[in-house]
Amino acid sequence: MSQLLLLNGPNLGILGRREPEIYGTDTLADIEAAVAEEVAPRGWKVTAVQHESEGQLIEAVQDSYDTVGAIVNPGALMIAGWSLRDALAAYPRPFVEVHLSNVWARESFRHESVLAPLAAGVIVGLGALGYRLAARALLATVPLD
Repeated sequence: MSQLLLLNGPNLGILGRREPEIYGTDTLADIEAAVAEEVAPRGWKVTAVQHESEGQLIEAVQDSYDTVGAIVNPGALMIAGWSLRDALAAYPRPFVEVHLSNVWARESFRHESVLAPLAAGVIVGLGALGYRLAARALLATVPLD
């Protein structure tokens, strides 16, 4: 069975109670279930990983080279997560970068992602729906098994 990596960075483990006016009320478990529902018809299973530490996220990427692709919400690591960027540069599959909030409508320090140039696409500002859209994008671009 094919696996899809769902990688979430710092502070995303507290979704649902973390600034719901910015990040919404869906929990990370809700998002994981939604992504699993999107990819199930293709026979894909979701490997969900969330860590506060960049090093642990890097290990998750390196341990997931056999996945079909990834959905990555790096959180604030989008700004200066150079080690995570290097790990994703070596990741042999497509990934979609996702952000719950519209980062360009927020503080200027959030306006540049070091990961975005490597991503197959970037989805921002659509809340938890962005993860479903990222899953659909990967379903449409990853060749059938």
